Amino acid sequence: MTTGPRSAEPTPTPDGSSAPKVAAEGVPPALRPDPRSDDRRRPVAWLHIVAPPSYSASPSVRSWCSCGRDIFTAGLVRALALIDDHEQHRTLCPHITPQEGRKAA
Repeated sequence: MTTGPRSAEPTPTPDGSSAPKVAAEGVPPALRPDPRSDDRRRPVAWLHIVAPPSYSASPSVRSWCSCGRDIFTAGLVRALALIDDHEQHRTLCPHITPQEGRKAA
């Protein structure tokens, strides 16, 4: 009989062979999605709004799109205008809205 620390070894199974444990006994392994699967979705446009809780601080907004759009503004009136402009851009941008079949304005 040994006393003191022992090396960690796999617990023998009832048939005598040893099987490595993956997780705690009774806990099923977590199933995660295959990281190689690709549903072809990509972030294309972002709207980042910073609205400080203080009434003395002004909000700021940044509108970014993969088509090259990158606009920043600060101040309540300009921030609200950029939010509206970003929504309008999302309906017109060729990176977001497919152009085939669209009627000319």
